[in-house]
This record gives sequence, structure tokens and C-alpha cells, in this order.
Amino acid sequence: MMRWTFLICACLCFGCRQPQQPAAFSFREKLSDYGFFTGALKELTPRAGILPYELGTPLFTDYAVKDRFIVLPAGKAMQYRDSGAIDFPDSTFIIKNFAYTDTLGRKVMIETRLLFKDPADAQWKVMNYLWNSGQTEAEKWITGKRIPVTLLNDERKPVATVYQVPNTNDCKRCHSNNGTLLPIGPKVRNLHYNHQLTQWAAGGALQGLPGTVQPLPVWTDSLHYNLEQRARAYLDVNCAHCHTKGGDADNTGLFLEYEQQQAAHLGFLKGPVSAGNGAGGLDFDIVPGNAAHSILVHRMNSTEPGTAMPELARTLIHKEGVALITAWVNSLPESK
Repeated sequence: MMRWTFLICACLCFGCRQPQQPAAFSFREKLSDYGFFTGALKELTPRAGILPYELGTPLFTDYAVKDRFIVLPAGKAMQYRDSGAIDFPDSTFIIKNFAYTDTLGRKVMIETRLLFKDPADAQWKVMNYLWNSGQTEAEKWITGKRIPVTLLNDERKPVATVYQVPNTNDCKRCHSNNGTLLPIGPKVRNLHYNHQLTQWAAGGALQGLPGTVQPLPVWTDSLHYNLEQRARAYLDVNCAHCHTKGGDADNTGLFLEYEQQQAAHLGFLKGPVSAGNGAGGLDFDIVPGNAAHSILVHRMNSTEPGTAMPELARTLIHKEGVALITAWVNSLPESK
């Protein structure tokens, strides 16, 4: 009895400590509020400890100039998994900035997107920040916006378009798999570029990196990769976040991951499930040896709503990407 009396008294005197729940996270109103960058905000000079990163094959977004950063919580590291995935610790930020090159060759900021892994539930949250006309600040922006711009494309030729800043629900469509929001760009195979994974491991920011990692081919590198490798890498990055099991386009049966080997899932002589008028009167997603009769190429080569694919994140046709996929489809043996 005395023992129980002591325990009760101890609880009353010192308090029975319950596990502390992380405070509810709320995105801040301005990009500068986070302190990610030093100096003039538009220069995007990361403070010490923030990791800039590049992708071997990036997503096409209207010829946008992109800057990417990972902000790890103090004392924490990313973890490589045997599946080839990276686990990010709770409280990680992933930053992606979008800008364009104007006709005078100047870099003009448009938007900054943040992903945050909330420690309250270990789930990713997303928010957009829209840059002001003075290029001095980016403010929280939920509803999306259409912005007329004239930019220089990869050939340094001027192109006029209306850039689409997505709303947060648009972001969730592309970033969700089986209802869970996930990063889609910083995957191990696409990060294994310019030795950055090795550098992160050496600096302690990444743990568990094996001695050999198979990189995703660089779609522009015809010296080191063949046509099929480059085309499949392009489709993986630009399409497979939706066209995969659990993705937004799961119901189509068209799965375009780089590792996919089943001809039907890749669209070879596969009829569309839900393309409707977007199919352009064509019968198959991919007709090996005949890009002109392939729905996939037809939709990539359009900006019409209901036809264009990807349907989000672009208002322009990626001519170089269309040329790559056209060449690949035409190179396929007709029996494939």
C-alpha cells in the first residue's frame, strides 16, 4: 500500500508526463519568413546547411528555370532505402522555385513551391508562394493564378504564353499516390547526378547509400544513353507520377515508370480507357513504328484543354520532348 501511495503522490507532485505532441504546423505568410536564404531574396542564396540539388532529367514546365533545395532539420539526415527510395526526416522542407528568362535575358521569378513533412502526422503538406512584381518577396498563394509572360525557350527564341500557377489542389493531384502526398522529383535514381548523392553521404546528410546506384538516364544525353533509355526517362519524370499504380491516372492502365516492361501497360497497341475526344480519333496509346497514329504523341503535341498531356504544369508544347518521343515510337519494331 505504501508503494502505491508513493506513486500517486509522485504523480501529484511532479506531474505524470505525457508524450509531447508536436505543435500544429502552419505555413508562414511570406517566403522570407522562413530564413532559408541570405542576402537579396531573389538571388536564392541558401543559408549554411541547406542543400541545393539538381535532377538528371527534370520535369518540363513551360521552359521554366528551376532552383531546388532540401532543408533538413538540425542533426537529422535522409535515409536511403533498399527500394531505391529516400526517407526524409520529419520537419524537412523541399523547395522548388520557378522563374523564366525574359527577352532581355533576365531571370524573372514567378512562384516558389514548398513541401513540408509535418512531424504531427509524418505527412507532406504543400504551399505555393507568388512573387511580387518588384521581385523582392513571395507571398502565400492558395488559389492559383494565370500570368501572361514572354519568355525565351531552349533555342533562345521568344515565346508568349499565360503561365499557370497551380492552386494547392492541383499540386495534390500530381503529388498524391493512394491518397498520400509525396515528393515526386527527388528520387534516388534522378538525384544520382553530378555525384551529389555521394557528396551528401560524405557530408552526413544522407545515410545508407550503397556503393552502386543505378541513375536515371539524362534525356538530353545522347552520348551516354540510347534513344529508348532517354525516351523512357523522359516519360518517367513527366508522366509516371500520375501514370502509375495509385497515381491520378491509375484507372487508365497506362503506366510509364522507367522500370515498366509490360507492353500493354506501356501503351503498345493498347486502346484508351478515358481519353474521349482527347484521343484525336486514334485507336491506340502507342502504335510501334508509327508516332503519327499514337495517342500519346498526339496529346503531348497539343495545348488544347481535354487533349493536352500532361494536363497540368504546362501551357506550351515541349518541342524537344515531343521530338524525342516521336523518334522513339517511330524506332519501335512494328511487332512490339
